[in-house]
Amino acid sequence: MAQTSIWQQILDHSHRADPYPLYAELRKTPVVRTEDGSYVVSTYREIVALLHDPRLSSDVRNLPELGADAPMQASEEVPAGLPPNVIAIDPPEHDRVRRLLTRNFGPPHRPGRVDSMIPDMVEIVTSEIDDFAGKDRSGTTRVDIVDDFAYPFPVTVICRLLGVPREDEPRFQALSDAVVKAVDPTTGRIAERQRRRAEAIADLGRYFAQLLDARHGRPGDDLLSGLVGGDGPETPMSREEVLSNAALLLVAGHETTVNLITNGMLTLLRHPEVLDRLRRGDEPDLAARVIEELLRFEPPVQFLPNRNALDDIEVAGTTIPRGSPVTLVLAAGSRDPDVVPDPDRFDPDREHNEHMGFGGGVHYCFGAPLARPEARIALTELARRLENPRLADPPPYRPNPVLRGPLHLLVEIDGVNPAQHRPS
Repeated sequence: MAQTSIWQQILDHSHRADPYPLYAELRKTPVVRTEDGSYVVSTYREIVALLHDPRLSSDVRNLPELGADAPMQASEEVPAGLPPNVIAIDPPEHDRVRRLLTRNFGPPHRPGRVDSMIPDMVEIVTSEIDDFAGKDRSGTTRVDIVDDFAYPFPVTVICRLLGVPREDEPRFQALSDAVVKAVDPTTGRIAERQRRRAEAIADLGRYFAQLLDARHGRPGDDLLSGLVGGDGPETPMSREEVLSNAALLLVAGHETTVNLITNGMLTLLRHPEVLDRLRRGDEPDLAARVIEELLRFEPPVQFLPNRNALDDIEVAGTTIPRGSPVTLVLAAGSRDPDVVPDPDRFDPDREHNEHMGFGGGVHYCFGAPLARPEARIALTELARRLENPRLADPPPYRPNPVLRGPLHLLVEIDGVNPAQHRPS
């Protein structure tokens, strides 16, 4: 079977529930040229090298001029004067913007920002699980881990972090869905997807502009206020940069975490011995190890599309020509048997866990310090409090092959245990 056919099968929704056997076939040829002229890289060492290679650009503005016969054409990332966000630009511009974001988000300048939110995270999770108890009076309760838990939890957290009203969720979720859909390589050519993504981000930017105007002269202690105010030695972001990056953080701050939590719960239900160990709570570092193994075994971001070669790049004996779109298949690389022993086994006790669940290089996931405690608290509390959880139905999957996760996860439980540490 041709390798391009394997890639098309991976993109096909019928294989969304288990793409990993196809990834194993894909890895037999580390670099594959697909039917549309782009290149797919699927082995661990080659992906890591490209994540650190400055010749592979994340910024469509750095694309060389493409000929009239090129398979894809690039468009501007963001129209109407709104600049690209931090994941869509390259150094040195990327480094400046990331420093300003990090200064208001976490270590070393705000080491307590995320830690201070942990009591809030516990409170949100506790309240959501408490609500499970009232869903059925027949002795068996059925809950949707996605709609009832994994979605509202990170949405509430990112809203509090950014200073976004939680009641605005229906408004920004439609725009977030449009951004996520535009990442899906099955929804059209790259230029058209970039145009749709740019329009959705611009709409989110206008939403944040209204928030900033409403709080003019009344800054809070949230991330959005910090980005606007700027308290470091560097010139603060422009208003347009703040709007663009706030839109990114709102979308990325919950979409990927929903999948991490949902994939995590599904994996634990399929590995009840690990679920029981979490429930017992006598291994202090187990939850952290479970999260790291989930990031390798069932990552919420399966691959990184829309990279572009700024020069000819030789990878594993194949030359990727200058101007070619490149996709890095992180989920395939994290199960590469040349790097990970017995890679298709879920094992939180691995001595060395090499994974790319948060990407790598200069674009290593900005939100990783937030996603890790969110997933740890969520899965630990689900394990401790749900009585006899079991999968009710095979889960349907979201259409997007990039941000892969169940659309719903129906679980039956016999009851809800009291919270061990109810927040005051």
